[in-house]
Amino acid sequence: MTEKEIGRSAPQATPEALFRRLDELGIETETRRHEALFTVEQSRALRGAIPGGHCKCLFLIDKLRALWLVVALEDREIDLKALARHLGAGRFSFAKPDLLMEVLGVAPGAVTPFALINDKGGRVKVVLDRGMMALSLLNYHPLTNEATTTIATKDLLRFMAATGHEPEIVDFAFPGEVT
Repeated sequence: MTEKEIGRSAPQATPEALFRRLDELGIETETRRHEALFTVEQSRALRGAIPGGHCKCLFLIDKLRALWLVVALEDREIDLKALARHLGAGRFSFAKPDLLMEVLGVAPGAVTPFALINDKGGRVKVVLDRGMMALSLLNYHPLTNEATTTIATKDLLRFMAATGHEPEIVDFAFPGEVT
């Protein structure tokens, strides 16, 4: 199966459609607009005093062509080789930008768990950082890197469930336990 075949999907949601869906689910968020951000370093410099954990998201593909969204605190070091071994996945590599756009409907720099709204076929496996999940508020781009949306951690899980995704929660500091 080619990356093109893996990535075939329906039209992608816009940030406005995402906010409507969150409202339908009764999930409160706060969004702050800003200049486009492409790196964790740019995000740190611009965000000021936005409360909650600030996160990074990696869209990966393994050697068996399975797709993965790995979400962790921005300063968490992730050993992709060890994580792949821990999850029983093939060797990880970063998925190409066109596959990212086709499957999750976002461009590089805007990868976010909110993009799971676009994964109608449930092709993406989700892995969350246990340390991140211990925080009460989390921050992600709302399908664009020109804004940051704050969401309660419990509501992030409700949103993911509504998209049909059941994440694995992993202790990246000490891989060895998955819930």
